[in-house]
Amino acid sequence: MQHLLSLKDYSKEQIEQMLELAKDVKANPAKYADALKGKSVVTLFEKPSLRTRVTFDIGVSKLGGHPVYLDSQNGAMGKRETVQDFAANLSRWCDAIVARVYDHQTLVEMTEHATVPVINSLCNLYHPCQALADFMTISEHFNDLSKVHLAYVGDGNNVTHSLLLCGAILGSTVTAVSPRGHNVDAQILKEAEALAAVSGATIRVTDSLDDIEGVDVIYTDTWVSMGDNTPLEQVKEIYMPYQINQALLDKTGAKKVLHCQPAHREWEITSEVMDGPASLILDQAENRMHAQNAVLLTLMKG
Repeated sequence: MQHLLSLKDYSKEQIEQMLELAKDVKANPAKYADALKGKSVVTLFEKPSLRTRVTFDIGVSKLGGHPVYLDSQNGAMGKRETVQDFAANLSRWCDAIVARVYDHQTLVEMTEHATVPVINSLCNLYHPCQALADFMTISEHFNDLSKVHLAYVGDGNNVTHSLLLCGAILGSTVTAVSPRGHNVDAQILKEAEALAAVSGATIRVTDSLDDIEGVDVIYTDTWVSMGDNTPLEQVKEIYMPYQINQALLDKTGAKKVLHCQPAHREWEITSEVMDGPASLILDQAENRMHAQNAVLLTLMKG
């Protein structure tokens, strides 16, 4: 039995297979309409969600399965009852557990006691399903991911971590551009660099936008991660120089733009770019469902 807590646990071949499967699920939905017939998937959400909740809910249904949604009102894991009991009980009823949690350790503990696959749909360290959808979206426009230069601009967060790891495994060039003091986790960067040494990828971290001229794709996220109550106004001075706008696209030559959403328009990205011809943001959002369905099929059906 295999879980998905982080993409670093997967090989290049495995990730490429999931991306190809995701594309086939997208292109031939009828082919998979009964793939999870008779299967139930519990989706646990400690954090609010639009894209993750809806794409898993509808995605499981499109595969013929039954999604069961649980939010924190049912009792946060580890509070009303232990994570161990949560995982052990759910494993007796469902065929997979999808969990969006605050702390990665909750997922680790869950895998120790679950007897069904556990899928990380977001935690403080990683967002693997998002990264799979992102590289799927990029691959729809660039034939060879090993020749793609992806630049992430903004806060070094869970999304950044998963992009670095996924790009490192696939052999891409990934540059994370963050203000000083807001960089990616040092240990995760070290892990990405080690994976890059195997695949031939290039992993870079910088605070200068001058380092991403000639980039193919620019990616950004909100400046303040979910659960952080810091007002945007408070970090505006730090992050505004890193805003994704038309001037930056012109400066870097970037052909495509990504944002995992929710987006704060005119803050980390302008509406001109978000709604413009370079934007793949809605394709990216749609592909969350297809990439996640590929994960479910891989872990539940082999």
